[in-house]
Amino acid sequence: MLDRTIRPPFRLPEHLTIPEARPVVSDKGIRLWTIDAGTQPLIRLSLVFGAGTRYQSAPFSASAALNLMSEGTAHCTAAQIAEQFDFYGIYYDTSIDRDYAIVTVSCLSRFLDRTLELLGEILFEPLFPERELAVYASKRKQQLTIEREKPSYRAREFFSEGLFGAEHPYGRISAAAEYDRLTTEVLYTFYESHYRAGNCFAVASGRIAPETERRLIEFLNRFDCAPAPADRGVPPVASTPLLREKRAGALQSSIRIGRVLFPKEHPDFNGMQVVATVLGGYFGSRLVKNLREEKGYTYGIYAAMINMQHAGYFAVATDVTAGATDEAVAEICREVERLRSEPVPAAELDMVRNIIAGEMMRILDGPFGVADVTIENAQCGMTNEALTAFFDEVRTISPERICELAKRWLDPNTFTTVIVGA
Repeated sequence: MLDRTIRPPFRLPEHLTIPEARPVVSDKGIRLWTIDAGTQPLIRLSLVFGAGTRYQSAPFSASAALNLMSEGTAHCTAAQIAEQFDFYGIYYDTSIDRDYAIVTVSCLSRFLDRTLELLGEILFEPLFPERELAVYASKRKQQLTIEREKPSYRAREFFSEGLFGAEHPYGRISAAAEYDRLTTEVLYTFYESHYRAGNCFAVASGRIAPETERRLIEFLNRFDCAPAPADRGVPPVASTPLLREKRAGALQSSIRIGRVLFPKEHPDFNGMQVVATVLGGYFGSRLVKNLREEKGYTYGIYAAMINMQHAGYFAVATDVTAGATDEAVAEICREVERLRSEPVPAAELDMVRNIIAGEMMRILDGPFGVADVTIENAQCGMTNEALTAFFDEVRTISPERICELAKRWLDPNTFTTVIVGA
């Protein structure tokens, strides 16, 4: 009989097994990564374009172009497109950051042809109708104005500005009134420059049969083969040590602390992910125990390494009760100093290893999760072997290595601190 009062033994796997992401290149030069996995007749296709907000010449034009492509085409209105998505059970989604714009569709395998027809309408024949643009701009302007009243949202914006500088493409903040300046011509110009074969790669996951791959390649061959616009890179950062916005009667303060470091390709990035996890990457982390469990300053606090195409940064984020604002900042720096001066105990490091490994297993449980990892690695010019390298570092990293990395990269004197609230 199985004794359920005894917990089964836990151990980290020796190796990380990842379903293969197989590359194939279309006639137009678009690299397609295919992940043939899963048990259900589902297919997800993600198209990744170098069309993030840092490329825009007019504020908000990159996100507006991405979001309005599905709001009217040469043959379909926005309502007709939405009706077709509902009828065929097609999931359509978009996302954008400073570097990349992503268009994703998911469908049943038997509806792939119709899904690609609709996707082709959106990607190859958008009209950016003036009426839809006016409605979109009005809504987004109002939403942004409301969001900026929230300390947490404002702190996030200020943190980017404080890390990189007000004129840096990773730190620039635009006034909500800039939505009023958007025109169909502005959006179409951005679309024509950035949504083309030379500026794209694709990831398909699910049940990918040879015939499915052939149809996907045929679809990708419909793109304009013009090369991508030149990536001018980014200028040097101009960090600010402290940005503080006080608000009368604030009950909470939003705090962001961190510094610019390096992108994912840097040899210390994997190790710094472990350092950030020890500090504040899970619910029982040092920052959570200190600021939440012991002092009651906050409901939650988190630390992480953030990757971008031309940079990366370390960040701590939390919302604390207004009266504890300065004490919370001091405690965060105190925990950083402890990490820099004291090796992590073996039991704590084992816990962190287990948490990171468990999270990796969760992410890789299914073809769509593998696709997300593939996209992230391809954006950095890497393959999924990068995840294996990270797993190996998690398994073997020593307390001394963690202390060394914290000493090298987490000097509080180099931090940018942003406080919005008290």
